[in-house]
Amino acid sequence: MKILVDTNVLFSAILFPNSVPSHVLKDVSKRHTLFLTDQNISELKRIVSEKIPEKLPYLEAFLAELSYILIHAMPTNEALLRDTTDIPIINAAIIEGIDIIITGDKDFLDADIAQPKCIRPSNYIQDYMS
Repeated sequence: MKILVDTNVLFSAILFPNSVPSHVLKDVSKRHTLFLTDQNISELKRIVSEKIPEKLPYLEAFLAELSYILIHAMPTNEALLRDTTDIPIINAAIIEGIDIIITGDKDFLDADIAQPKCIRPSNYIQDYMS
């Protein structure tokens, strides 16, 4: 499957290495094709710089060791999500044929979109790891 992991899941995986998001990220990178957008990576770097700047060196190593395909966020005028800053991410996922977006973001989770399916990390564990 093609799976895109959202910024909040990546941040939680970095902050809490033994967390559900961390286990999900490891499983996705081993068993599926992991996708990240350039926007997710930029957001992640900004958030880590602001909230936990001491983890910046770890972030670079984390991204270097993670096996993923980088796709470009694609702006569009179509209002697919409440949060307009996330629209380029969902648009890129649709264009790329992503099967699942793993996120904790309610704007993705509440979106009325058939494909890609937007799920929480805990739902991934329940539905795809058991």
